[in-house]
Amino acid sequence: MSLINSLRTKSSKYQSPFNYWIINEPLSDDTIDEIYKTPIPSGDVIFDGTRAGDKNGKDLLSKLRVFIDQNNYTEFPNLKNLISEMQSKECQKLIEGMLNVNLTNSYVRVEVIADKDGFWLEPHCDIKEKLMSSIIFVNKYGEDENLGTDFYHPDLSIAKTIPYRNNYGYIFTAEKDSWHGLEKKKIKKERRCIQINYVTFKTDWPVE
Repeated sequence: MSLINSLRTKSSKYQSPFNYWIINEPLSDDTIDEIYKTPIPSGDVIFDGTRAGDKNGKDLLSKLRVFIDQNNYTEFPNLKNLISEMQSKECQKLIEGMLNVNLTNSYVRVEVIADKDGFWLEPHCDIKEKLMSSIIFVNKYGEDENLGTDFYHPDLSIAKTIPYRNNYGYIFTAEKDSWHGLEKKKIKKERRCIQINYVTFKTDWPVE
């Protein structure tokens, strides 16, 4: 129950430039190892400022991410445990209280991400279908802490950068000014992390 413990005892709320929570040590060591061992497909990618790489009608960035679903979850027992934790009523109620959202009839989505040098994300606000947005960083091999997510003021000037630290991340819910992204920065090897969401659209993992 690493995530629930982190939410209960190792989280802090911030209100600038928008409401968000920092969560510390939400993953077990075994989960972190599993994230690093997740095979990420290789190939040419297009860095167009979006996560999906589809600004021009193409989808090549999908090569740099792996969604955990019914087809592959047996390969990821620790991430499946994380999904089960997020599906639980206990975790659901904690997140609802922290973010003031209703997670009834929502679904969990978890993906492993391995951003490569050249990747960037233009400032954006998440779609309303994402009831909770969260990135948890895994940085065991000395990538610059400046590679964390950039948060922006409403005028899109940078307000702060969430440090790219190992087993460290943030959660928030979409608001009209929850601008975030990633400026163009040097990635030595890869910027590996997981994205965890509660969403309104159907996935393989409904909440209880």
